[in-house]
Amino acid sequence: MTNNSLYPLNSIFNGVFMYIHIYVRKITYFRSINFNMRYSIDHKSAVPLHMQAENLLRQLIAEEQYQNGKNIPNEVDLAEMLGISRTTLRIAINKLVFEGLLIRKKRAGTKVAPGAVSSKSNNWLSFSQEMKLRGIPIRNFELHVSWEIPDKNLASFFNISQDTPVLKMQRLRGRPEEPFVLFISYFHPRVGVTPDDDFKRPLYELLEQEHNTIASLSKEEISAIGATELIATKLSVPEGSPILFRKRFVYDQSEKPIEYNVGYYKADSFIYTVESTR
Repeated sequence: MTNNSLYPLNSIFNGVFMYIHIYVRKITYFRSINFNMRYSIDHKSAVPLHMQAENLLRQLIAEEQYQNGKNIPNEVDLAEMLGISRTTLRIAINKLVFEGLLIRKKRAGTKVAPGAVSSKSNNWLSFSQEMKLRGIPIRNFELHVSWEIPDKNLASFFNISQDTPVLKMQRLRGRPEEPFVLFISYFHPRVGVTPDDDFKRPLYELLEQEHNTIASLSKEEISAIGATELIATKLSVPEGSPILFRKRFVYDQSEKPIEYNVGYYKADSFIYTVESTR
């Protein structure tokens, strides 16, 4: 067979190869556009790129497909989609691996870890928002709302008289199979919440949308305690078991108190991560 007789065959082969190459590039291109519409890095922001990447990864891994075991995009593709270096992206991924939210295996890729619940201290949200961000389904086992007369300390925090009733909300929450935290919240009368409010909604979303109150500052105290009889019963643990006890003092944009909250967490179900920057 002569070289001339091979020419049509070569032309056809080259044409098919070029079509496949263009088609693959189009798939990658449109996939990248779709990704960038949902997740993007602001290169003009004062927030470091690796911290922006970390926050975007937290949103990404909350998606159902990744919660169900799908590998997150590889470093090369993900860095290209976000417009950052692999080194910057790796810092963010390493952070989530360290927190136990991601599992990375050589030649197997990176997946979401079905580990313990994690909370960050420098980017606080309502419990519902925080768990949704991590893709963790949450069930309310108990929800009780009532008016209470504040004790001396609570009245002092709210700067109200002790005979002024405040709204108390108690919620026992956890994964669908079992509770792992008991929350008790008290609200300043100025906020205007009542027992008729829908407390099944994310709390700070409710305060903002229904009561024009924006929670902007949280001051917290964390300690370890032994479970009392009440807490042990609620969390289904032996009395005296280690419990993570968290107090949260929440303020609005004018730094006026709006909520006092205490949380009792099962020690084996919660990891509290503290992050400091200089």
